[in-house]
This record gives sequence, structure tokens and C-alpha cells, in this order.
Amino acid sequence: MDLKFLVVDDSVTMRRIVINSLKNLGYTSYVEATDGKDALAKLAADSSINFVITDWNMPNMTGLELSQAIRGDANLSKLPILMVTTRGVKEDIVQALAIKVNNYVVKPFTPQVLKEKLDAILANL
Repeated sequence: MDLKFLVVDDSVTMRRIVINSLKNLGYTSYVEATDGKDALAKLAADSSINFVITDWNMPNMTGLELSQAIRGDANLSKLPILMVTTRGVKEDIVQALAIKVNNYVVKPFTPQVLKEKLDAILANL
């Protein structure tokens, strides 16, 4: 499967880390967004995006709100979503999984952890 990632994080540094990790795994196609509202606009403009990696804590629209919007949109609802966030308490993870986020990574993470989470999602598609 040829993947085009939407990497959503208000931190330029964190977007670079995720993108560099993706590049090291052989994924070269991606679009960046700075928050959930920006991400929804990018999704509306580019139908070739087929995987979302999002932070939770962002201004304007959180990753959780973005994930809920994606799941509520008939055209986007099947998109795989990986939440990458500093929010590591069990209640947050349960809340994200309850709205059908496909998997969850707590920052800081290693490229190996990112690969394992991506592989797990892709194996279930």
C-alpha cells in the first residue's frame, strides 16, 4: 500500500521528528498541518491522504476533536489514525481508543515504537 501521511502537530520540531522517522521507515509522502482545523482543510483539499498521525494537545482543534471529526465524516471515517502525544495516563488512552483512534504512542518515542504501531495498524486494514 502506498501511504500518504498527514502529520498534525503544532510543534514544528515534533513534525520533523515524526517525518524523519517516517522517512527512515521508507515512507516519503506526507503533508503537514499545525492543528486539527488545518488538518481538516488539508484532508478536504487532498483526497490522496490515507493515514493521519496527530498530536492531542493543539490550539484551535485538538487531536481528539480532529479524530472525532474524521470518524464522523462518511468520506474520511475509515482513515487510520495514530495519536502521538505526551498524554500517557490510562484515562486519556481509553478516551482516544473509545473514539476509534487506531493506535496510540506516548512521547517521547523511538522510531522502532512508531514502526511497531504503524505495522499493527496496517496489518488490520
